[in-house]
Amino acid sequence: MRPSTSTILMVAIGLAVACGQPTPTQKVDTASAPEPPQMVRPDGTYPTKELEKETVVVKVVQNGVKNLQDFPTVAEGLEANLELMLADVERACTEGNHPDFILFNEFPLTGYSYGSREEKLEFTITVPGPETDALGEAAKVCDTYIIFGSYARDDEWPGHILSINTVINRQGEIAQEFWKTRNVKRIFPGGEIPTTTIESVRDRYRERYGIEQEFPVLQTEFGNIAVSTVQLDAFVYAAFAMRGVEIMFRTATLFSTEDVKAMARFNNFYSAMSNIIFPPDSRGAPFGGNSLIVSPDGEVLADAPGNVEAIIEAEVPIAELRKGRTIPRFPFEVVAPVFEQYRQEIPLNHMDLPPEELPPTRETMGEHLDGISRWLNPPAEAE
Repeated sequence: MRPSTSTILMVAIGLAVACGQPTPTQKVDTASAPEPPQMVRPDGTYPTKELEKETVVVKVVQNGVKNLQDFPTVAEGLEANLELMLADVERACTEGNHPDFILFNEFPLTGYSYGSREEKLEFTITVPGPETDALGEAAKVCDTYIIFGSYARDDEWPGHILSINTVINRQGEIAQEFWKTRNVKRIFPGGEIPTTTIESVRDRYRERYGIEQEFPVLQTEFGNIAVSTVQLDAFVYAAFAMRGVEIMFRTATLFSTEDVKAMARFNNFYSAMSNIIFPPDSRGAPFGGNSLIVSPDGEVLADAPGNVEAIIEAEVPIAELRKGRTIPRFPFEVVAPVFEQYRQEIPLNHMDLPPEELPPTRETMGEHLDGISRWLNPPAEAE
């Protein structure tokens, strides 16, 4: 039986829509565009690219890697973990049906790292970089898309630890970089996840990349796709659905099976989740693996047998899905009176800080959010 969500979160403590084809993340000039682009069509349709085939094959790689901090050097760790990824790509390409998409987990190159911000920044990659170059060559040889997550750093965001899912296309090029939308808050008593997300630097992110890149959808010859590491957040997946997602790829280091199935069913899209596996003698072992692929009605099309190395696959009848399909019929106007009065506890842009002021640890991150919490520090009532 799959552990409950609350149990997963407690173990995590211990383990301490659109009009035009989105492009890879890049700077854009928003000064000359005072009105935002249309991101959701009022008639429920959404933009697509012509399909190359009627049915596509999705493969999910479930593997485990050593954390970079467990190697003598970061370079040696990245080389070793990259070799494991490349071997898994070759295996996925030569066994079973030919894949159109190969999905890896959240950290197949870096593993999950511990330590301060300064230490964790050492356990990151750049995108693009030598690792994406090597994976790009593998994608060309296999004629497939490769999708994976990673800790990343970017000179334009000094001091920030980024969580990015990268999509490499069949030509070996980076087709899209998906920043994590937001971190779920209040999982860790006394601490918070220190990675930077779109939510935490939203205004500066929007200035640099444009509003469409907050919920980007990559239109491919195999369907409209997006990638996310967000867990237990229905609003985020509803936004992706309104943007026209047909296959939602998800990466994780612990997740809820029920969450994946529910989001696929609520939003009428196919979804694939790749979870990391843990050493068999570790506390995380009961919660590793169990990766799965599900249909829009929540049916499990393929799943991995627990915390073991595995590659699972499923056929997605993308042409059949697209026939007459529209975005989900959400009752937005019904719930709007409540939503309009709601204010989220932690405001946007809470990590838009000078590098030297970014919280150095999980504990100081928690203190920072406590200090700006709208619920812990409500504004004084006007007299």
